[in-house]
Amino acid sequence: MAAVTEMTDRKLVILKAIIRNYLETGEPVGSRTLSKYTELNLSSATIRNEMADLEDLGYIFQPHTSAGRIPSDKGYRLYVDMLMEEKEQEITELRNTMLEKTDKVDKILQQAAKVLAANTNYATMVSAPVNSRNTLKFIQLSQVDEEQIVAVIVMGGNVIKNKIIDVGETLSSETLLKLNMLLNTTLNGMSIEEINLGLIARLKEQAGIHSQVISDVLDAVAEIIHVDEDMEIYTSGATNIFKYPELSDKQSAQEIISAFEEKQQLADLVTETLASEDNHGIQVYIGDEAPVKTMKDCSVVTATYELGEGMKGTIGIIGPKRMDYEHVMKTLKTLQNELDAIYYKDPKE
Repeated sequence: MAAVTEMTDRKLVILKAIIRNYLETGEPVGSRTLSKYTELNLSSATIRNEMADLEDLGYIFQPHTSAGRIPSDKGYRLYVDMLMEEKEQEITELRNTMLEKTDKVDKILQQAAKVLAANTNYATMVSAPVNSRNTLKFIQLSQVDEEQIVAVIVMGGNVIKNKIIDVGETLSSETLLKLNMLLNTTLNGMSIEEINLGLIARLKEQAGIHSQVISDVLDAVAEIIHVDEDMEIYTSGATNIFKYPELSDKQSAQEIISAFEEKQQLADLVTETLASEDNHGIQVYIGDEAPVKTMKDCSVVTATYELGEGMKGTIGIIGPKRMDYEHVMKTLKTLQNELDAIYYKDPKE
């Protein structure tokens, strides 16, 4: 019998079905199992023949104790390459759709988490960007009513925060102009660590009778400029963990689901990732290496994306230790590059 030298569409479909089944169950896959896949619509005999060809081609092999087959590295490689090719257009369409519909980071990150979960079949998270340098760029004080002003505080990365401040009096336009000039001349480009007591004392002295306004504004700056404790984290696919027997026992599943619901542990993971010296590369935590202890039975793969001017966020994929690392890292790198390319801007405003 001549050796099989080519992959037909039917063989590709069967190979995909074998790999997907094995990734879901961790068990060798037999022809009878595959014959139950409605989309195949093939007899067990036909599937057996095709599986024999796939084995001859080196895409699957038989473990010594089982009648079923499992993917070889060559099979995984073909599967991942096909998957990436199929998803490439989806990602391009997604990027175009996202850019057309909105420039808002939060909506795009929500969608990114969903795409990651759909592409990998694992649990995913994407954190909103935080300003790792925490520097002041601009402060604008404006009168709201007779007793209140609003402080518009712009930080590095063009993150804008507003704070209403009670002043108990109406400030003239001339006074507001002087206070704005004083604040911006002194504080522009400074981090919270650089705003010390001596500097605050000088600002208050120069503000004269309006020293309390300066004090209130600086309190607002101190409150806002720190990394937000309520870090925004978008998640998707948490229930995917139930697809993997080793993670689906009651305690493990409950701990992981709780981590995704409460999000504080995910925030700790983000903090750990951003604090890493090489925080723009892909990091892999296996089992006890994970900063989140409830994920000791998992593997966690993270990457940092950057929006410029110190704005950074974390993308994370959480799955079983037997996850398809190659596919996960390739998918993660693709999304990381997409986010970098889409958002890395030098704002002219």
